[in-house]
This record gives sequence, structure tokens and C-alpha cells, in this order.
Amino acid sequence: MKKMIYVLLLLIFGVATYYIYPEAKLPKGKIIDRIEVLKSQRKMLVYSEGELLKTYTISLGKNPIGHKEFEGDFKTPEGIYEINAKNPNSGYHKNLGVSYPNEKDIAHSKSLGKPTGGDIKIHGIRNGAGSISKFQRWKDWTAGCIAVTNEEMDELYESVKIGATIEIKK
Repeated sequence: MKKMIYVLLLLIFGVATYYIYPEAKLPKGKIIDRIEVLKSQRKMLVYSEGELLKTYTISLGKNPIGHKEFEGDFKTPEGIYEINAKNPNSGYHKNLGVSYPNEKDIAHSKSLGKPTGGDIKIHGIRNGAGSISKFQRWKDWTAGCIAVTNEEMDELYESVKIGATIEIKK
């Protein structure tokens, strides 16, 4: 019984440490002009003038394998897009718009007889649920977007420029 209590306490301590341990911040004054998403690794790398500034751990759409084909497939697109909008009043603690769909995406979904969809974003956690913070990374949960913690979204929102390239890879 004592051994089980020690294991439980160790587990609680580990989870608490994961939750509160501070992560590296983006360097101040840098403008992000390129984003690279590695879906299979659940990583997002951000660059300024070719310099890697930071790597984020992300969550993706609930069905993350493969390129988004149509609205409602819960996949995160793959390809080269741009950041085309910033929304400080998002339902998910701010967001950065991704220029999905492009002409190729539209043609493909039409060939399937399905709507293309859109509204692909990089966003924080749903408003009112921000306390889950880093735990959101433990499961792919979005409808096709790329999710980070609210604190990470704040620094991205500040530093990513409209027109930045985002390349989403397998």
C-alpha cells in the first residue's frame, strides 16, 4: 500500500511539474515570417529571416493523418499557405488565419462532390477552458486547426506577420 501511495505522489508531482514548468519564450522584437508544421511530430517551428526562433508542441485535427480533403473530415491540411488574418476575438483565445483552401484544394473537394470548408487557424484553447494549458497537447482535438496554449498564442499573435508563409508537412 505504501508503495502505491509513493507511486501516486510521484505521478502527481510529475504532472504538476509538467503543468507549471516554464517554457522558453520567443525572443522579443523578432517578426515571424515563416512557419513550418511537422504534423507527424506534432511540432511547429517558427522562423525570422531564416533563423529558427522556437519550436512549439501542437495539437491537430481529430483525424490528423493525410491532407484535408473536405469540410468535416477533421484533418489538418498539408501544403504551402499564408497567414492571412489575425483575430483577437476568436472563440479560441485569438487566432491566426491560414489561407486554406487554395485552388487545388477546391478542385479536389469538388471532384469528391464535397464542400471544401475553410476557417483553418492557428489558435489557443477554447475560451473558458484555458486552464487545461499544456494538457491540450495530449490529444488531437481540433476540427482541422493547429492548437497551442493560450500563452503561446499570445506570443505568436504578437510576432507573426500577415503574409508569413506556413508550410504544413506530413
